[in-house]
Amino acid sequence: MAGQERESQLLSSLFEVGAERLKLIGDHAKLLMQGYLRGSIDVAAVSERSLKRLIAARILYQPDASTEVKLRHPVTQLVAALVTDESRRQIDAGVADKLVAIRGYVEGMREAQRMGDGVRVDSQMLRIEEAVYDLTSQFEEAIFSLWHRLNSNFGFVSNLSDKIRENGRAQQQIKRLIEGLSLIDFDEFIELAEGHPGLRKLLVSRLQQQINTHHGSLLEVQKRLVELMTRFREQQERSLLVVNMAGFLREHPSFAIGDYSYRTQVPRLVNHAAPVLASAGVALDKREQQPALVPLIHSLYKELALKAKVDTASSNSNSIEVNAKQQAVEARQQQLKEDAMQYFIAVCERAQDTQAHDAEPLSALDYLQQQQLSWPPEVWLFQVLGEYNGLPRHEQQLFQLYRQEQPASRFNHLYLIADIAVRYQPHAAA
Repeated sequence: MAGQERESQLLSSLFEVGAERLKLIGDHAKLLMQGYLRGSIDVAAVSERSLKRLIAARILYQPDASTEVKLRHPVTQLVAALVTDESRRQIDAGVADKLVAIRGYVEGMREAQRMGDGVRVDSQMLRIEEAVYDLTSQFEEAIFSLWHRLNSNFGFVSNLSDKIRENGRAQQQIKRLIEGLSLIDFDEFIELAEGHPGLRKLLVSRLQQQINTHHGSLLEVQKRLVELMTRFREQQERSLLVVNMAGFLREHPSFAIGDYSYRTQVPRLVNHAAPVLASAGVALDKREQQPALVPLIHSLYKELALKAKVDTASSNSNSIEVNAKQQAVEARQQQLKEDAMQYFIAVCERAQDTQAHDAEPLSALDYLQQQQLSWPPEVWLFQVLGEYNGLPRHEQQLFQLYRQEQPASRFNHLYLIADIAVRYQPHAAA
């Protein structure tokens, strides 16, 4: 009976939520259809309250404040199926097919760029955005379904075997999601997006950020699974203890728990007591204790005054030390700035000595070693870059800056600046 009532309550809750969200779609049908045709929602055409309700109901989607509000993939596919829009309608055949579709759209956009067809380029770019969004939303919907499953079905399992089977199904779903995420090769996406800032931001930066978020969500799901299983075992242990105790009492109805305070041999488990600290206070209402209290109070005031004096002296000395350290830091920063300016002057003098056009770029690290400066190489290169970027635009054109870069590792596409070389080119000012 209890299981039937729980199932009835669950069905009633699903009915209310589903009816509410279907009504929400119907109330904003024109807005959603315009968003389907345009590719994004016109935020100015809907109130902030309605927009929040649509996002909370998982009808609309906005990854962050800098991106447009769009329809979620299931809603888009629902509209495409209702209006038989085969150009937007897709069949979920796995991650591999979505990756193949993205590669095809990128090749189509490259071909349109070579032919100078701007309309087709924009169309292909929109399709790439939708394909990437469909790819990430597929994982998002699966993770959301997994969370919902943990918070509903997993909690209503009554015995350990069913709990283990439910845990195994959840682990298999997590394994499939991780295998799907592993199919995404960012090296290939970097090659596809080469020379196109919009594609690089879409296929590398934003997609990698979302994939990292999905990996973190899957890790949290696994932690939740372990936590729920541990909690279930604890509850089962307690319930088993109660069941066994109840069975023992049924077999021994005359059993009564003895009073341990009347026993001569008390078990060690029970023979523990926290120490009691007696409270104490000053009795100001008793005149006979005043001669003893007065000198104690006077000595207390003297200690407080001495402590305050010591604290004041230490704070003054600390402030003097802080000021001295700050002045030393400022002097060192000023010296670093002057050394960097001398480096640029040396670049100009070198160009004048070698007829400007034949001047070789002067390495910043070589100059640091030649002048025997004590700055760390990383700090020195950072200061040279800062001085160059701080020059006015017309003065920056007089210098040609070369960066010697090297990858951080073969597993990371981050490039580190190993050295900087600058060459003076006075003909650029003309």
